[in-house]
Amino acid sequence: MTFKYNNPSHSKKVVSAVLAGMMALSAGGAAMAAESTEAEQSQTAAVSNTTAPAGLFSDIKVGYWAEKHVYKLANQGILLGNNGLFRPGDAVTQQEAVTMAIRFMNQEGQLNDSTATALPTNMEVGNYFKPYVALALQLGLIDKTEEATADVSKTTWGQKPASREWITKLLIRSLDKEAEAKAQNSQSTGFADDASISTDGKGYVNLAVSLELAKGVEGNKFNPTGSVTRAQLATFFSRGEALTDTAYPNTYTGYVTGLKDGQISLLVNGKVTNFTVNSSTPYFTKDSETRAAEPNVQLYTKVQVVGSAGNAAYVEVIDATPQVESVEGTFARSLSGNKIGIFVGENYETYGYDEATAFIDQNGNAIKLADITADSIIEIQRETFSADKKTVAIRVKSGIVNKSDSGVITEVSTTGKTIKFTNAAGTTEQFTYGDNLIIRYQDRILSLAELKAGSTVKYTVKDSVLQTIELSQGVEQSVRGTLVEIGGNQSTLTFKREGGSLEAKLLAENPEVVINGIQDASLSDLITDATNGDQVELTLNGEDRVTRIQVIGRQMEPMNGASVVSYNSKTKVLTVLDSNKKPFVFTLDDKTKLDYNTTKPTLAGLESLLNEGRKLDLTYVGTRALSVKVIYKYEGTLSGMDTNKKTISVLSGNQTITVPYSTVPAVEIYNKSGASLSDLKIGDKVTVTLGSNQDYVQKVSLNTVAQFEVVSVETNGRVRVKSDSLTSQFYVDQAVLTGEGGQSITASQLTAGNLINVTFEGTTPKAVQVVKRTLAEVTSVDATSVTLKLFNGQSETVPVSGAVKVIKSGSTLTTLNSLTVGDRVEMTKDTDNSTRFRVMTIMSKQFWSYDGVGNQILVKRESTSDTNYRFALGTSVFVHQGDNTLSVQSLKDNDNIVLYLLNNVVMEIQKQ
Repeated sequence: MTFKYNNPSHSKKVVSAVLAGMMALSAGGAAMAAESTEAEQSQTAAVSNTTAPAGLFSDIKVGYWAEKHVYKLANQGILLGNNGLFRPGDAVTQQEAVTMAIRFMNQEGQLNDSTATALPTNMEVGNYFKPYVALALQLGLIDKTEEATADVSKTTWGQKPASREWITKLLIRSLDKEAEAKAQNSQSTGFADDASISTDGKGYVNLAVSLELAKGVEGNKFNPTGSVTRAQLATFFSRGEALTDTAYPNTYTGYVTGLKDGQISLLVNGKVTNFTVNSSTPYFTKDSETRAAEPNVQLYTKVQVVGSAGNAAYVEVIDATPQVESVEGTFARSLSGNKIGIFVGENYETYGYDEATAFIDQNGNAIKLADITADSIIEIQRETFSADKKTVAIRVKSGIVNKSDSGVITEVSTTGKTIKFTNAAGTTEQFTYGDNLIIRYQDRILSLAELKAGSTVKYTVKDSVLQTIELSQGVEQSVRGTLVEIGGNQSTLTFKREGGSLEAKLLAENPEVVINGIQDASLSDLITDATNGDQVELTLNGEDRVTRIQVIGRQMEPMNGASVVSYNSKTKVLTVLDSNKKPFVFTLDDKTKLDYNTTKPTLAGLESLLNEGRKLDLTYVGTRALSVKVIYKYEGTLSGMDTNKKTISVLSGNQTITVPYSTVPAVEIYNKSGASLSDLKIGDKVTVTLGSNQDYVQKVSLNTVAQFEVVSVETNGRVRVKSDSLTSQFYVDQAVLTGEGGQSITASQLTAGNLINVTFEGTTPKAVQVVKRTLAEVTSVDATSVTLKLFNGQSETVPVSGAVKVIKSGSTLTTLNSLTVGDRVEMTKDTDNSTRFRVMTIMSKQFWSYDGVGNQILVKRESTSDTNYRFALGTSVFVHQGDNTLSVQSLKDNDNIVLYLLNNVVMEIQKQ
């Protein structure tokens, strides 16, 4: 970064300098950049002595958290560049921060070389910075007495990294608010490290916090001695412009009076200035940190433009509300001299217009003044930011329309009772409707709810109100009701519509049936009954046939902890007592869902268990059993173990269940052989499996979650995985599998390289969740977010909240500050839902050869004793040179390469 001083006497003194950063002061200390010597600075100046145009900082990508503020300051000339770099994560030095403050205050015109020689002896700074520091002392931005005590034993005063407290003082003073700050010196800052903040610094911190310019860091600390990055300081000065009336020569704030292709016109202090814009012009809004996806500037809104020579380099919407006022009246006639006459109540008034005035009908379409008929209700809009109050638009609010037309429905609004069409001419128009609107398709009268956007229609309008709509083709519609009957040949369906009437519909071929909890549901899974049938939503196609049936409610009742009285295998009649000893009789059939201690339950298998006293959980409708579950285990939280009474207690839902054991039950824990009760602790998630008579504990399984990388998947549901280079295998054919987005998947959809979280019941996998795995380069980081450059070249800023784990050089750290720009990382969610970054190991090698059979590369040995020359490649290893993607086969003998490894597997190869 270089500053370019505009005074000719200083034009050769260009050196490395700061740019800027936020003073949300919400990030911790950033890594300090080594300061160059004065000779090196002069050499740098000879290479680059120009302001970096916005957008040309190669280390500030679109979407970077401080992009908005860097764009603005760079184009205001407050922030200059060097060889297209900004170095957002570098620590700011004191001499750089002072220079930035002088530029922010627009006081460079007051610089004087002669005063620079009077600097205190302990305040040693580079030659370029001397006039800035001298002026800062004169303006009271820094205090000579305070700086006299500065520790300059390790570095000079100017090259010393500016601390957060020191920056806070500088910035509050640059806003001319020192008196306000000193008035708050006696007040506590409220931060946990308040005692670490100097007595005369508390007021500055308090004021900065109240102005929402400063925040704390993790643990409610201010960290007064921490450093401030360039990006953080730039953001502060940018936001600070709202608190000062400092005017910058190339910054214009005013109201938009014209928008044309490639041009924006701005009224500033009574004078219109035109700016050229193009597809690369960055647009921002006052209340957002990120660039607007599309230009969102509207006429008569308040906008700030930074630019020169008629070119807009930065556009920010300050107030998106158009500054206009409206007058409504009845159109009378047009007058000579570009005027119209209207009646406003009983008063007759005239209003002027010009070539820029827009004439618009009630549907938003452009019209001519001659198209407005007498007695139409019109709205005149006038801008309010100039003395002329020019008429900007004349809009017809209601005119009499009588017509017949055809077109396509684009929107149906039941709240506003309007329907919008795109008519045959391609024009969008909107009309109101009343209760007498007739909607039909062939000989069938339709309801308003059956109108869908996209339908082709003919329509008639009388007195500006829709009278009829006729559909040219049937539309898909949805109806709800109670399922009464499925026809014997499964070709018809009878249901009771919401409202009470019975209707019969033809079924389409193979209609889709959706029932929550039943995979691949069919018509036979539906419950039909005149009073207790399934509540369904039916989807009807244009031919009025049912294509989809979704169960949205069932009238089933649960019964937990029932005891079997008897079961008749011939009649399939089950008699039970509920938990209150009340008898119930149910009938089982081939649709009853069964659950007992087997992976493939059958009714024949269940019948052998339905002996007197057996405990069951049921759901039912009337006397029909929908599901029967033999209680063979309890899942919940371990709440007690009494080895004297030989009992185990589990909190399951809101109920504590205590079960005895006669012999010590088996204990299953994944990845632990020979587990016993002593390995369990109160609060563990467990599954207690009962004996065959449901009267004692047979086994206790600890429920755990572990993370693995998939090595291979076999057709029988067995998965080979690895964790920390250790390989194991298990079956997932009976587990619930979900993808990255929570969608259901099958075992065959798992692929090598997938990261999965596996929930175990003891040693049995019960659920498998595919975890999103992001491999990328860290391009910037602060306390709450990380910006990553993905292997596909795209940039992504990831907000991070909650727990964080950074695994780096064998240590696990818990703050984002542990990450460094340039780190290659794998970002995932850990089993405890914390965000985890694993930093890859870096090795510089010379390429030798590629082994396609073993999917590995070989590199040149560094010595005859070097055995670390063969490296396995990841399944989608990223090979590149700069931004050019390569194949591993393109690497040649003796190529210099950098390897990035995760668990000794190469994830990225960078050719030098």
